[in-house]
Amino acid sequence: MKKEKHKIELKNSNLKITPQRMVVLEALNNLKDHPTADKIKEYVIKYHPNIAVGTIYKTLDTFVEKGLVKKVKTEKDIMRYDAILEKHHHLYCEDTEHIEDFFDNELNDILEKYFKKKKIPNFKVKDIKLQIIGTFNNK
Repeated sequence: MKKEKHKIELKNSNLKITPQRMVVLEALNNLKDHPTADKIKEYVIKYHPNIAVGTIYKTLDTFVEKGLVKKVKTEKDIMRYDAILEKHHHLYCEDTEHIEDFFDNELNDILEKYFKKKKIPNFKVKDIKLQIIGTFNNK
């Protein structure tokens, strides 16, 4: 059950399990399109109108700080949130601003080997994330 998973995530991050945090995690889980803070706020307020807007934003900041969520910036400098922590990249559609997750272990291996061999002076690579920009064909 997702609620139990969320409780474990909060505990493992040394965060108190509060209804507000659970609801924001629920929103991130249900809005699978890398939502903006405003989209998350709209979702939370729609289903839980008693939660303060400031609490939603503070909760998102806390989740980013604790590594439960990552920020994703679009080409138009719009900040969005990604709750998937497994190694992956993003396909960004210029026309619709849709972001889709792209999982490819072979690509991960190629990138890791490249940067391990390349050795950028005075720089330690911690993570590599590609944002592949293009357009999706209409289905």
